[in-house]
Amino acid sequence: MSATPDDLERKHTLSTATTRYDELRMRDALAAVAGPGKGNAVPLTREETLEMLALGEVVIRKAGYARQSMVRVAREAGASWAQIGAALGTTKQAAWEAHRRSD
Repeated sequence: MSATPDDLERKHTLSTATTRYDELRMRDALAAVAGPGKGNAVPLTREETLEMLALGEVVIRKAGYARQSMVRVAREAGASWAQIGAALGTTKQAAWEAHRRSD
């Protein structure tokens, strides 16, 4: 049975999840370029492909938690919603709507 994002989220930090995801992604890309049976590039197994998919979800979740925390810290440091929106590449209204629970 494949690992779920919930299983992997408990096992990995953002850094280790990203590292493992990148290892699998690179191996998958090299195998795709080499083609079947060529070179040392070994295609991902079904389990590894599902692990990569679940790891992608873990990375998204953990990055989201970190973003929410940093918005809260920025607000506590006196940053305006316009400044936070600019740092996130969005408008102050969009930043406020997405993160108002941090306020």
